[in-house]
Amino acid sequence: MKRLRSPAIGAVTLAGMALLTVERPNAGEFDHPAKCTLETLKGQYLVAGNGMLIPPVPLFQIPAGAPPSVTAAAAYSIYNGDGTGTDWVTFTVDGTVAIGAVPTPTPTTYTLNSDCTGTKTVLPSGPHFNIFVAIDGSGLTAVATDQGFAVSESDRRVGADYQ
Repeated sequence: MKRLRSPAIGAVTLAGMALLTVERPNAGEFDHPAKCTLETLKGQYLVAGNGMLIPPVPLFQIPAGAPPSVTAAAAYSIYNGDGTGTDWVTFTVDGTVAIGAVPTPTPTTYTLNSDCTGTKTVLPSGPHFNIFVAIDGSGLTAVATDQGFAVSESDRRVGADYQ
């Protein structure tokens, strides 16, 4: 009696043999610690953010008792690779452009730790953000840290050496 072999069995055997011949990485080979520096952030980044103003909001001189407001921002930021930068921002509150709330362009400063976490401040006195940066500097996320200003943003680099 003749045995018939299924083509599937042959394919599984071949795949198993291929897996056994693949070189395996050494332990820890992909465990490189993040190593960000100020220079990690350099160039032009497009920004999209949204959130809420929840009174009181000292940053925007909104007193307690005012109703909460929905916010949105579209912007681009220039990071100079040395802890300084500039933002160009359109900021809306409840769907209306908030003229003067965020002067534009406006200077910024930032810090960046070796673990790719840091801070950003819009000068002269805020808003302030905690930032989380991709190790290659291709993007970052941020969350505001000022009382009553509940906003987060996502930024992606679109130009490396903007002058």
